[in-house]
Amino acid sequence: MDQYIAPVELEKASRLINHGPTILVSARHAGVQNVMAAAWACALDFLPPKLTVVLDKIAKTRELVEQSGTFVIQVPTVAQLNLTRQLGTHSLFKKPDKLMDSGVELFEIDGYDLPFVAGCSAWLACKLLPEPHNQQTYDLFIGEVVGAWADTRIFRDGHWQFENAAPSWRSLHYIAGGQFYATGEAMQANGDDAT
Repeated sequence: MDQYIAPVELEKASRLINHGPTILVSARHAGVQNVMAAAWACALDFLPPKLTVVLDKIAKTRELVEQSGTFVIQVPTVAQLNLTRQLGTHSLFKKPDKLMDSGVELFEIDGYDLPFVAGCSAWLACKLLPEPHNQQTYDLFIGEVVGAWADTRIFRDGHWQFENAAPSWRSLHYIAGGQFYATGEAMQANGDDAT
């Protein structure tokens, strides 16, 4: 594991995706692994931390999540723009060499039998909380976060540090047709902050 990757307290795990970034979803089952991009992911609860993600029925990653009961949500960076686009455009169903052709680098974290995408800024290991009706009707999956990590060059002390890092570390926000935006500048509102 990279020297800059550090655990994030589970009670602060929601902060890793609370700003609405495009995410990468990875999963593995029976020796098959895949990574896909997704734009619809959201923090759902604090303790235990939970999140939601929309996984279309046409996605091989969805099948792997359903079969394994586990998955990883990771936050790609501006430096991974083209990788993110490629992982979100090509299907493992149609392109068996998708991961090799994309150049994605996967790594392991001790204690988790999951594929993690190298170079991201944050990772959330999740166990699937099966909700068959939501999954079939709305393609909506709920995961309980069982482990969280972030790259300390961009997230530390429970907060993102976008304003102190190179622009290549900013997270991506997908619009449509290959168009993304990067996370913008930090601003502080006046008033008390309870968290």
